[in-house]
Amino acid sequence: MSLPIDIDQFCLTLVREAPDAIIFADAEGVIRFWNRGAERIFGFAEAEVLGQSLDMIIPDNLRVRHWAGFSATMRSGSTRYGSGEILAVPALRKDGRRVSIEFTILPFRDSHARIIGIAAMLRDVTARFEEIRTLRRQLAQRSRDENSPSN
Repeated sequence: MSLPIDIDQFCLTLVREAPDAIIFADAEGVIRFWNRGAERIFGFAEAEVLGQSLDMIIPDNLRVRHWAGFSATMRSGSTRYGSGEILAVPALRKDGRRVSIEFTILPFRDSHARIIGIAAMLRDVTARFEEIRTLRRQLAQRSRDENSPSN
């Protein structure tokens, strides 16, 4: 069964309109694609980020680690985050607030099998992260209360 619409139009709409962020950065880490989900999660319009470094959404204290991993993936051509393993990290919004994101990546190769860039599919999991943090604090407090000498 074929799609009732043109496959190219289907793919373009899927990628542009997806609720999750889809970002493509070239081999130097320059943003070349930014969808509506990325606009919603990070607060930057597409025009603000195209041609800019991924540093726009990477917290300062994580940049060295990020670029080491990015460079290793570009050199080796492999990553564990391309096979479905999810990476969870903090990221930066335009307003400076941190968000918790989970993402996977998909390396793109040229006709000689060299990586020319990486697409990332990202989801904002800030609410879930905060709920887990709150539950852990409550559990720790309950444990302290139960183990206090007055009990």
